[in-house]
Amino acid sequence: MPARLTALDSSFLHLEDNGAHMHVAAVMTFEGEPPAYVDLVAAIEARLHLVPRYRQRLAFVPLGQGRPRWVDDPHFNARYHIRHTALPAPGSDEELKRLAARIFGQQLDRSKPLWELWLVEGLDDNRFALLSKTHHALVDGVSGVDIVSILFDVARDPAAPPPPSTPWLPRPVPSQTELLAEALMERTTVPAEAVRGVRALTRAPRQVAERLAGGIAGLGSMALAGLSPAPRTILNVDIGPHRRYTWVDADLARFKAIKSTLGGTVNDVVLTAVTLALGRWMRERGEDTDGLVLRAMVPVSVRAETQEGALGNRVATMWAPLPVGVADPKAAFTEIHEAMRGLKESGQAVGAETLTQLADFAPPTIMSQAARLQARQRFFNLVVTNVPGPQVTLYLLGRRMLALYPVVPLALKQALGIAIMSYDGRLGFGLLADFDALPDLEDIAAHVEGAIEDLARVAGADDRVGRTGPRRTPTPVAT
Repeated sequence: MPARLTALDSSFLHLEDNGAHMHVAAVMTFEGEPPAYVDLVAAIEARLHLVPRYRQRLAFVPLGQGRPRWVDDPHFNARYHIRHTALPAPGSDEELKRLAARIFGQQLDRSKPLWELWLVEGLDDNRFALLSKTHHALVDGVSGVDIVSILFDVARDPAAPPPPSTPWLPRPVPSQTELLAEALMERTTVPAEAVRGVRALTRAPRQVAERLAGGIAGLGSMALAGLSPAPRTILNVDIGPHRRYTWVDADLARFKAIKSTLGGTVNDVVLTAVTLALGRWMRERGEDTDGLVLRAMVPVSVRAETQEGALGNRVATMWAPLPVGVADPKAAFTEIHEAMRGLKESGQAVGAETLTQLADFAPPTIMSQAARLQARQRFFNLVVTNVPGPQVTLYLLGRRMLALYPVVPLALKQALGIAIMSYDGRLGFGLLADFDALPDLEDIAAHVEGAIEDLARVAGADDRVGRTGPRRTPTPVAT
C-alpha cells in the first residue's frame, strides 16, 4: 500500500471544516442477542492484519511541504476504536436513528487511526446494531464494501481466519525532520516519473494518444458543466455541527423490474425516486419547482479490478441533473435516463479522473486552498451516491446481518446527502441532514417511499416480482 496520501485522499482532510466532517459511515442491524463486547473485539483483532491501514494514523509533513502519509500507530488499542453502548427504552429504530445522527456528527480524532465501530445493544425485536465510521481519506464507498466483506463472514459458522504470518509490531514513527526530508526527496523523483511517461508514449503512442484525447474531452465536458453554479435552494444553507439521520428500505428486485420495463438502469430508477421525492417535499414547503433542475454530485467508481481491496479513493464525479419540477414519474424517469446517458457519452467521469491524476502534481498548499474554495462554491445542491454492496448474506459471530444503511458526509452549504447501497437483495437509502436546516427529514424519506411506489405502479413492477406492499425494515428472524 502506498504510504503517501493521494491528492484526492488529502482533499477530504482539507474539506473538513466548520461542522462538515468527511467520514463515510453505515448503520447495520443484526438478528439475535448482541455478542459480548470482548468477543467482538477479539474477532476484529483477529482480522486486522487483513486491513493493516486500520492500525495506522496520519503523519503530517512540517510546513505543509508534502501530503500526509500513513504511519503505524505505536499506541494502537482496538478498544478505543471499538465502542459499546445501549439504546434507551423502547429501543426502536427512532432511538437508533438519533444515536446514529449524534455519532455521525462528531469528528474523528486525527491523532489516531481514522475509524470507529460502535456495538449498540437494546434494539427491539431481538436485534442489535453496529455503527461504522471511517474517514473518507481512508476509504471510498467501494473499498469500504471490501472492508465490510473482510471483517464479516459469509457463513453462520465459518472456519477460523488464518492467523497473520508474523505478530504485528509497529514500525518506528518518523521524526518531523525525516518527514520533511522524505517529502522533499520525493519531489526530485517527479522528473524520473516524467521520463517513464515519455518511454511509455514512445512504446505505445496510439493508445496513449487516445486516452489523452478522451481525458481532454472529458475535462471540457466538466468545465462546461461547472460554468454555471447550481440553483439556489433551501438545501444549500450554512450547516451546523449537529445531524439528523433516517433511512428507507427497498427491494432491489423491484428496482430491477422497474428499470427493465422503463428501459434504463437501476441508478436511473434511484435518481428518479430521489428527484420525485425532493420535488414533492419542496412543493410542500411552498417552493416553486416549475422548471427547476437541481444538480447532484454523483461519485463514480473508477477502481479497476486489480485495485479491489486496496484502500484510498478511486472515484470520479459526474454532475447529474435532477428535474424536481417534473411531477409525472414516467416523464421524470425518461428525462433522467436520457440525461445520464448523455453524461456518460460526454466523458465527464473520464475528465474528472484525469483532473484527479493531475492534482497529484500540485503543491500541497495549492491543493489545500483549492479544496476549501471548491467547498464554498455552489457547484452542486446535494450528493447522491449509489454503491453496489455485497449480494450475499453476511454474518457477525453467527448473527445474520439484516440491513445495511450507508452515510455520505455533508459538505459546507449542503444540508442533505443521500447514500444508497445494495445488500443481499435489498436497497438501503441513508439520508443524512443538518439538524437545524431539515427538521422534516422524515418527510423526505416518506416521499422517497411514495416515489418508489409510484414508479413500481407505472412500470407494473409488483406483478413481476410478486410484491404486495412497502416494507421499511426487514423482518428479523430469531436465532
